[in-house]
Amino acid sequence: MRKQAGLLHCVAAGILLGGCAENTSRYAPVARSLPSGKTCKDIHSELKAMDRRGVQSYVERASQGESLPPQQREAANRYTKLLDQYLHARCHV
Repeated sequence: MRKQAGLLHCVAAGILLGGCAENTSRYAPVARSLPSGKTCKDIHSELKAMDRRGVQSYVERASQGESLPPQQREAANRYTKLLDQYLHARCHV
């Protein structure tokens, strides 16, 4: 009986995951346009520069609820905003 229940759970999970793995390109979100004068390359360069300065660690600390000094909080917010623009403009594809 337990083997049958385990098998049933595996089959159900496979069906559910298989449905998620279908080609959903027709349902893909539409890319948002970038702010005027900005390109994917510009945003990527700025994100890389911020990574080199360690800003990503500020974002991680802020997401864990840690308090940041105002300058670090501003940098974390800027990084998050740029990453959002980069991803929503589908620059990464």
